[in-house]
Amino acid sequence: MSTSSSGSTSPGSGTAWSNWAGNQSARPRRSVSPGSVEELAAAVRSAAADGLPVKAVGAGHSFTSIAVTDGVLVRPDRLTAVREVDHRGGTVTVESGLPLERLNLLLEYAGLALTNMGDIMVQTVAGATGTGTHGTGRDSASISAQIRGLELVLADGTVTTCSPTENPELFAGARLGLGALGVVSAITFGVEPAFLLTAREQPMVFDEVLDRFEELTTENEHFEFYWFPHTEGCSTKANNRSAGPAAPLPAFKHWLDDDFLSNTVWEGACRVGRRFPKAVPGIAKIASKAWSERSYTDTSYKVFTSPRRVRFVEMEYAVPREAATTVLRELKSLVERSDWQISFPVEVRVAPADDVWLSTANGRDTAYIAVHLYRGTREQGYFTEVEKLMTAHRGRPHWGKLHTRDAAYLAEHYPHFADFTALRDKVDPERRFGNDYLRRVLGD
Repeated sequence: MSTSSSGSTSPGSGTAWSNWAGNQSARPRRSVSPGSVEELAAAVRSAAADGLPVKAVGAGHSFTSIAVTDGVLVRPDRLTAVREVDHRGGTVTVESGLPLERLNLLLEYAGLALTNMGDIMVQTVAGATGTGTHGTGRDSASISAQIRGLELVLADGTVTTCSPTENPELFAGARLGLGALGVVSAITFGVEPAFLLTAREQPMVFDEVLDRFEELTTENEHFEFYWFPHTEGCSTKANNRSAGPAAPLPAFKHWLDDDFLSNTVWEGACRVGRRFPKAVPGIAKIASKAWSERSYTDTSYKVFTSPRRVRFVEMEYAVPREAATTVLRELKSLVERSDWQISFPVEVRVAPADDVWLSTANGRDTAYIAVHLYRGTREQGYFTEVEKLMTAHRGRPHWGKLHTRDAAYLAEHYPHFADFTALRDKVDPERRFGNDYLRRVLGD
């Protein structure tokens, strides 16, 4: 078999891959790193000629096997160009492998910003949007909901574009496409003039946060909190737009709180907890009191995001907003009745209803509840029982985080699930972009 400018290599030359958490790995038959959409299309055509499946991978921050393949693994490291910055139209078009961190720097230089973000920015733009990455917001939705147009390579190697007015059905599905419809090569985001956010972080007790949940999530543009299992302690964060001036954290304070305490010290505490599980409740009590009240004002993405270097595995479910406090009280009761030793806090965020077909917030105001385990910690049944609780409240799992749901369950909980699978039948009838994960969550 001959090779082409696609960057494809000979069979058997695929490089082993593993994700950030280390819980997923793959040994593809070959790996490719195309430098243009033409090279990407050639790689897909070559895979089709050899009867091989194709999966694209980003920064590896998904915990599921969504990117795992034994066929052709597309690494978008060289697809990072900035295609266009349109101040008048309020859009920016970038290639799929551009990390969110670099996108934010680009936008800051151009005096622009995404409306909302998740809490880390190491993912590629296609990886983040393709799995439904989100932050927290009263009015502003996920990163996928901020997409205004897409370019992607279909199963036959053709390059197509879509938007609300061009191939609108494909656009409806591909904004959050799970890699099931094609390989995204470029994304056009809606952006706005750069803005400042004032963050106010303060400790609260569990019952106060839940009693005031409606108030806190409606009076603040962006509200989230962490509850420390085995304690009554929570750490809350409210972000709201500010007219300025900017008043960022002093460099030493930022390093001490967000780097040293949140990463270096926390890593050590988690290691102790993993080796000596009975110490976990004591560690949790100390941790719940370690974050004191603080306030600062900075460029939006610097407030939305923070470094996360302690490695873990995660499960997150989206439940109807009106069920949030009930689910959280049941979760707390579940932890108290168990003999689990949970060192990581539970994270709670919110999002408004959106119209993205496979968005976890599709058609309903949503609360996100995420549970974590430090990497290497014995699972103990924690995720299993939490998942039972979430599904009892019509929960939808995050596509990139651990869960056991299948197509039969998901079809009942997504109004446009059948629309998406019908679209998939149309654009990828041979399942060129399939893998075991997609067979489970979408069906054959």
